[in-house]
Amino acid sequence: MEQRIKSAAFRGIQVEFSDSGKGRVLVLLHGFLGAKEIWASTIAALNRSYRVIAIDLPGHGNTPCIGYAHSMEMMAACVKAVMDQLKLKRYVIIGHSMGGYVALAFADLFPDHLKGLGLYHSTAYADTAEKKENRLRAIDVVKANRKLYTTQTIRSLFAAKNLKYLKDEIKFANSFASRMSKQGIIAALYGMRDRKGRDLILGLVEYPILMVIGEHDSVLPYAQLLEQAEAIKNKQILFLEHDGHFGFLESPRESNKALRKFLRRCYT
Repeated sequence: MEQRIKSAAFRGIQVEFSDSGKGRVLVLLHGFLGAKEIWASTIAALNRSYRVIAIDLPGHGNTPCIGYAHSMEMMAACVKAVMDQLKLKRYVIIGHSMGGYVALAFADLFPDHLKGLGLYHSTAYADTAEKKENRLRAIDVVKANRKLYTTQTIRSLFAAKNLKYLKDEIKFANSFASRMSKQGIIAALYGMRDRKGRDLILGLVEYPILMVIGEHDSVLPYAQLLEQAEAIKNKQILFLEHDGHFGFLESPRESNKALRKFLRRCYT
């Protein structure tokens, strides 16, 4: 089904997004170093049953940067601006990694608009002190050699045992990371470093929450994510025992099947 590329005004920039399908609405938010096109297989699997909107968050894809740091709250407001332009009131938001942080900020700021929330390899916890320092070190690496940083980071997001089998998927993910500006990467790193924890939300909301967890995720330990999931009232867990931080690329069939099931729960 054809995807329509559109844009929405937000704080002096144009936010680019794709819009395809009809009916009940699914919003997809890519992760750090991603872009709306990274959801291609998910969109193709779902846009005959749902209206699927994928957004280029500030500093990613074809959406420009806004300032030196991109807070999760600012990016959530960006998502809201897109949805307001489309005059859509209730929807399910799925966020991958950083996109999950944005989705949680959206849930905090605009709770009445959500029918469901999906966290693909994401956490409701704030960065630890050690992780904050690692973000600052990453910024230094980006300033010194942006290409080396993006190439190494993308490889690290896949399970080590999948690297030799998923060369096309790695190349695909790297195609979006490699075109990002230093400013865009640094602004996102600062935003993730300074984000606040929102784990309380998981135990308060009544709508369904999906957590997708990779056993071989080098970024977020699976045990910590399973512990978080215990607090969720209305939960669905997809545990991918062969995957890292990129489940929808490493196991697309299993991921899309779980997402279909989740959407049916949200829209029952």
